[in-house]
Amino acid sequence: MPQVMEFKLPDLGEGLTEAEIVRWLVAVGDVVEVDQPVVEVETAKAMVEVPCPYGGVVTARFGEEGTELPVGAPLITVAVGAGSEPEPAAVAESSGSGNVLVGYGTDHSRPARRKRVARPAAMAAAAVAAPVAAVAAVAAPAAPAQASGPVPVISPLVRKLARDNGVDLRALRGSGPEGLILRADVEAALRAPAPAAQVAATPVAAPEGATRIPLKGLRGAVAEKLSRSRREIPEATCWVDADATELMAARAAMNAAAGPKISVLALLARICTAALARYPELNSTVDLAANEIVRLPSVHLGFAAQTERGLVVPVVRDAQSRSPESLSAEFGRLTELARTGKLAPADLTGGTFTLNNYGVFGVDGSTPIINHPEAAMLGVGRIVDKPWVHEGQLAVRKVVQLSLTFDHRVCDGGAAGGFLRYVADCVESPAVLLRSL
Repeated sequence: MPQVMEFKLPDLGEGLTEAEIVRWLVAVGDVVEVDQPVVEVETAKAMVEVPCPYGGVVTARFGEEGTELPVGAPLITVAVGAGSEPEPAAVAESSGSGNVLVGYGTDHSRPARRKRVARPAAMAAAAVAAPVAAVAAVAAPAAPAQASGPVPVISPLVRKLARDNGVDLRALRGSGPEGLILRADVEAALRAPAPAAQVAATPVAAPEGATRIPLKGLRGAVAEKLSRSRREIPEATCWVDADATELMAARAAMNAAAGPKISVLALLARICTAALARYPELNSTVDLAANEIVRLPSVHLGFAAQTERGLVVPVVRDAQSRSPESLSAEFGRLTELARTGKLAPADLTGGTFTLNNYGVFGVDGSTPIINHPEAAMLGVGRIVDKPWVHEGQLAVRKVVQLSLTFDHRVCDGGAAGGFLRYVADCVESPAVLLRSL
């Protein structure tokens, strides 16, 4: 008698509450191995292949492509120990591997295989019964899990309820044990009168032939984060033009030597980490609940990457301890993952400072919006030949505009200006950077 195991959409981390089914990788009747990807989903962070922790025969799938599912909803059911004798590894590990996402500790070098088998009567009955069991499982209370992030919320359904109704969980005081936020707390916030400053959204009348694009997935996440940044952060921007001629010459000399090529972005990143060591207030975040500024010990450097799905910000961990060569390699690796939609949620979270090279779009300047909950972002325009006074003489030099947007709560203009001036000095004379290494 086969044992039918139900695999639910796992918690994908960082408070994500739902995902959209993009593409099924298996069909009902297929034999799957432990940790074989079974579905490709799109979250607000990235495209993710979700592996199944059970080995056996797929008896049911839940949700069509394009359907959004909440965390904890059933994805598939698998009949373990039945069918056309699944591989020994699948039978031996039928209790599940414990992995959540592809690449989190399991070797996925072997290609995914689809094997269709004839379904015996017992399996057919299991396939019919599986949807009923799945509905019952969704209706049952979820087992407590570790809360994700600083907000004391366990249930993904509570997070989804808050998100769908625009409730900021960080502003709520939970009535559960140790301040746990419950569904009743969110519902109470919904019943409370709205602040006078808030204006209810009304549908926009669109002319005939207009196209409506849902603000969901990545685009919706970007819109929400940028809106929150503008609502919560009192930002200010300062900028300066810098002569990048010597920096470009130094890069050319590096790349003329043996070894991997160094990108301009990597050199700018190394300059940023040196500047943040001098001005650590810009590598911080504001804890509103505690009314504190939290200075962070490591620089997890985000960088803007444009993809077909939109703008994403991959994060280079511990950038302060990396060489220009290491930074260049990591930028290249993460950019390729971004373009192919293979970034994991962990690659897109946890940043402490962002470097935005919008010069690749052929523009000189911009006023960046801070990547909440960070405290600052450095924007870099295109490096272009311009007339410049160099050593008392008018000359054609390679000039770049640098823009720093910062949270005025974490520092005043003196620190922000000092940071930006140090960055500009390193761009104009890379030898300045060598003094701080």
